[in-house]
Amino acid sequence: MLKLPGSTILLAMLAAPAVAQTLVPAQGRTDENAVRQAEDAFGTSVGRETIGLYNASSVRGFSPIAAGNARIDGLYFDQAWGPSARIRRSTTIRVGISAQGYPFPAPTGIVDYSLRKPGEARKLAVLAGGDSYGAAYLEADGELPLGERALSLGIGAALGTNEYPNGTDSRYRNAALSLRWRPLAALEIVPFWNRMETYDDEKAPSYLPAGPVLPPRITRRRFLGPDWADYRSTGMNVGMLATRQAGAGWTLRAGLFRSQYEDHSAFTHLLTELTPDGRGRRRLIADPPSGTMSTSGELRATKVLAEGPRLHSLHLSLRGRDRERHYDGSQAFDLGPSAMDAPVSLPKPEFRFGPQTRDRTRQTTTGVAYEGRWRDLGEIGFGLQKTDYRKALHKPGLAGATARDQPWLYNATAALPFGSGLVAFGSFTRGLEESGVAPSNAVNRNELLPAIRTTQGDLGLRYALTRDMKLVGTVFDLRKPYFNFDAANRYAQLGDVQNRGLELSLAGPLTPRLNLVAGAVLSRPRATGEGVRLGRVGQQPVGMSRRSVELNLDWRTPWLEGLSLDMSASHSGALMATVDNRVAIPARTLVSLSSRYRFRLLERPASLRVALSNLFDTYGLELRGAGAYDVINGRLVQAYLSVDI
Repeated sequence: MLKLPGSTILLAMLAAPAVAQTLVPAQGRTDENAVRQAEDAFGTSVGRETIGLYNASSVRGFSPIAAGNARIDGLYFDQAWGPSARIRRSTTIRVGISAQGYPFPAPTGIVDYSLRKPGEARKLAVLAGGDSYGAAYLEADGELPLGERALSLGIGAALGTNEYPNGTDSRYRNAALSLRWRPLAALEIVPFWNRMETYDDEKAPSYLPAGPVLPPRITRRRFLGPDWADYRSTGMNVGMLATRQAGAGWTLRAGLFRSQYEDHSAFTHLLTELTPDGRGRRRLIADPPSGTMSTSGELRATKVLAEGPRLHSLHLSLRGRDRERHYDGSQAFDLGPSAMDAPVSLPKPEFRFGPQTRDRTRQTTTGVAYEGRWRDLGEIGFGLQKTDYRKALHKPGLAGATARDQPWLYNATAALPFGSGLVAFGSFTRGLEESGVAPSNAVNRNELLPAIRTTQGDLGLRYALTRDMKLVGTVFDLRKPYFNFDAANRYAQLGDVQNRGLELSLAGPLTPRLNLVAGAVLSRPRATGEGVRLGRVGQQPVGMSRRSVELNLDWRTPWLEGLSLDMSASHSGALMATVDNRVAIPARTLVSLSSRYRFRLLERPASLRVALSNLFDTYGLELRGAGAYDVINGRLVQAYLSVDI
C-alpha cells in the first residue's frame, strides 16, 4: 500500500507566470504523439515517446541535468532523481528560441518538466506493453474529482521488467499521488508524491581496451555474471506547486521539492587491459549504500502591465537548495585475467566497506528579470541574479574542506520581427553550474566536482513557412571548463572547452495528414589549456560529436481511419572516445519504423503502437566515460496498447 509520510509533505506558498494560467484539460494516453506535439526539433518527451536533437542529458554537447538546470513547470528544481511519467506529463528542452521569454535561462539549456495535474473529469488510462528482448510492463494513471471543481485526486502506478542489449535485466515498480485543490478561483495548490524502486539489476562490464583501439566486437544479449552483483535503488520526489492570482496584475508562484535517490546495492564491473583477441583483466568494485538528498524550490512574483501596444512583465525570484550526499567506502576485487566470453563464477564474497565521504551543498539565489513586448516592433528581456554557493566536504581521516562562490549572473534576450513571418532573435547568458560527479572508472569515482562559471550566446532566425510550420536556424557559442581523465586516471579539470555551432529545426504539418520534425546540429567543439598545448589532451573533447541529424515523419493514412505510420532516422558523427583523441566511435545512422492505430475498444478510446527500432541491426558502441564502452541496442520490436477509460 502507498503511504505518504507526513514528514515528507512539503508546503509552498506561491507565485505564477507572466500571463495568468488556466487549467488545461488533461489529454489521455491514447492522444500521446511526440511528433505531432513537438513545436521544434530540439527535444520533446511525451509519455513513452521521445524525439529531438537533444535530451535531458545532452544539449549542445553538455548535460543540463548535471549542470543543475531542471525545472518543474518553470520553477527551480534540484534533481536527485527525475520525475517519472506517473507525475510528469511531458519534458521540453528549452534552448535557443524556445528559451526566449523564459525567465532566468541558463547556459546548457533548461529541462522543463510539465507536471501531470488531475483534471475535473473522471479518467483512467491503462497501458500494457513489451518488446522482443522480453521486457514487459503495465501502467495505470487515474484522475478522480473529489468536489465541485475544488479538489481532484491523481493516482498512478506501474510495474515491469527491463531487458538491456548487454544481456542484463531489471525489475521496477513506481507509484504516484497528486492533488489539485482550488479553494478559491484565484488559488491553485498541487501537492504530489512519486516513488520508484529498481531491483534485480545485474551489472554487465564496461570494456576498456589496452591501447588506442576500440574493443573487439561485443556480443549482444549475453550476460556472463556474476549473478549476485545486483544493483538496487530507490528514487523519490515529493513537493508542492502553488499559484495565486493576487490582483493588480500580480501573480505569485511557488514550488518546494524534496528529491532523493538511494543506491542500496551498487557495483562497477570493468574488463580492463582488453586486447584485440578479447582477453583482459576483470575487476569488480562493490559500493556500500550511498545516496543524494536535496530540498529545493523557488518563490516568484510576477507583475504584468499592459500599456497600449506594449506589455511589460517584471519577475522577482528567490530560489534555493540544500543537497547532501554520502558515498565512497567501496571495496575492489581483482578477478584476474579473463576472456570476454568467459563466465564469471566467483562466489559472493563478504563485503567489508570503509568509511564514507559526505558533502553538503547549499545555494541561494535572488533575481530580478524584465520582459518587454511591443506589438509589431519586437521584445527584449534581461535578468540579474546574485547567488551564494557554499559547499562543505568531509573525507574520512582528513580535515573538512569548504568552498564558497558569490558571483553575479546575468542574461539578456531580444527578438525583432521583420514581417512575413520572419523573426530574428539573440541571447547571452552567464551562469554558475554544477559539473557533475567523477565517473565510476576514475580513481576519484563519485567525487562531486566543483561549481563552474559558464557562458552561452546565440543568434538566430525563425521563419513561419505556414501558420504551423516553422523553420529555425541558430548559431551558438558555449564555453565552460573541461573535465575529464588526466594522466593518473583522475577525473579533473584539464582546461576549458568551447563549442560553436549551427542548429536547425523544421517542425509542423506538411499536409493535413503528414507531420514533420527534422533538425541538425553542426558544431566545432574545441578544448584548450596546458594539456592541449603539451599534447597530452586532444583538441576535440570526449563525448562530443561534430554533427547530428534527426528526421521524424508521422503520416495518417487515408485508407484506414485511425491508422498512422511514422519513421525516424538519426545520424550522429564520429564521437571522440579518448582524451588524447586517438580513438573515436565511428559515425552511425539508425532508422526506426512505427505504426499507431487508434480505435474504440469496448466503446473506449484505445491506441495500439508497434515500433521497430534499429531497422538494419546496426552495430554500435556507447561511451561510458573516456576509453570505456558498452554496446547499443540491436534490432528491437516494441509494442504497447493504451486505453482511456
